[in-house]
Amino acid sequence: GAYVDTTTEFLTVTSPIPGSPAEKAGLLPGDQIIAIDGEDMTGIDAEVVRLKVLGPAGSTVVLTILRDGANEPLDFEIVRARITIASASGEMLENDIAYVQVTTFGTKTTPELLDTLTDLMAQNPKGIILDLRNNGGGFLQTSVEVTSQFLGEGVVLHEQYGDGTRDTYTVIPGGLATDASIPMIVLINEGSASASEIVAGALQDTGRAKLVGTVSYGKGSVQNWIRLNGENGAVRITIAKWLTPNENTIHQVGLTPDYPMDMTLEQRQADEDPQLDEAIRVLLEMIGQ
Repeated sequence: GAYVDTTTEFLTVTSPIPGSPAEKAGLLPGDQIIAIDGEDMTGIDAEVVRLKVLGPAGSTVVLTILRDGANEPLDFEIVRARITIASASGEMLENDIAYVQVTTFGTKTTPELLDTLTDLMAQNPKGIILDLRNNGGGFLQTSVEVTSQFLGEGVVLHEQYGDGTRDTYTVIPGGLATDASIPMIVLINEGSASASEIVAGALQDTGRAKLVGTVSYGKGSVQNWIRLNGENGAVRITIAKWLTPNENTIHQVGLTPDYPMDMTLEQRQADEDPQLDEAIRVLLEMIGQ
């Protein structure tokens, strides 16, 4: 029920999936899983820990969490469930603003986004808000496809390898919302990671969009599993890092929003959304209303 970072010492939550048991239980971005059902996870590879968290729908698992600001570890009892995720959706807000939410970058994201944008762009929006908050990432190619729906041309990202060589990914022509006269805001927070940061970074660097929210997660590394000889397991190594179009690295740094705006847990629980309110305010200024 959450996107996780397996590159850290402990398995770390990047963002709980909206509506999932993890979110309902109260897990937050940055939470580190240090024990499962009382079993200490110190020294155990984070990918192995991830597999231990999984289990049949309806079964219960107790996660012990290390959280910034907490005086001691926290226990969360979670009932596992099968989760169906709508990866892209949208609606028209007041003042002719198109709101698009992308929750993951999977195999269905691009066609779902195309359906969403086809409907919204037919209504001639004056501005666009793309919500990538608590989107923990997914496939790199999908991030290129999503970016290409909003950016008419240019570089999406660079992938730089240890030997100095690099691959550059560019926009795929034909996007549905590339008209630069329609201003755009991207919402990010500490749960926006990896592929989300690729999209947000490209749209910010190229001037297509302004970012509103909090500093993103900061996951800019590319990793591969290398199998050891025989049946001795495998090791995971970092083979590359990705850079924004302006060749900025975001790894362990994150993207800085143009318009910072926090949202407290109390506001979230009260269904208040000051970040979305700020995005609308900024967008209306850009539109001239």
